[in-house]
Amino acid sequence: MNQDWINALLGGVIIGGAVSLMLLLNGRVTGISGIINGVLSPVKGDTGWRVLFVLGLVLGGFAVRAMNPEVFSGQLDTGLGSTVIAGLLVGFGTVMGSGCTSGHGVCGISRLSPRSLVATMAFIAAGMLAVVLFKSLGILS
Repeated sequence: MNQDWINALLGGVIIGGAVSLMLLLNGRVTGISGIINGVLSPVKGDTGWRVLFVLGLVLGGFAVRAMNPEVFSGQLDTGLGSTVIAGLLVGFGTVMGSGCTSGHGVCGISRLSPRSLVATMAFIAAGMLAVVLFKSLGILS
């Protein structure tokens, strides 16, 4: 029996619990791009928790890989250049949208923010358009 839905449900519960705890305990929305931007452009007295958060994300990824390596067994069909360009485009998009999928999609929609709903719909539409465009150009297989 396929257990993927259980993993997806468990992941959703963990993400929802984590962002709720961040809002309750720290009074902040868990927008990853904003948190990383705060690390790259530090403000006195508002950097330590951001660095710890990013370290937790990275160390969490390593912990999952150590405990369940088959999760990371897939290979990307794209090269380093495409990955870097994609990362830069995502970074540019998060600046334009004043947030990312975690901030708008997870936190904003759960707070019934119309702005976040529009931003998330724009993210999804842009992603779908990019996949169709890049596949038609032969950049993606």
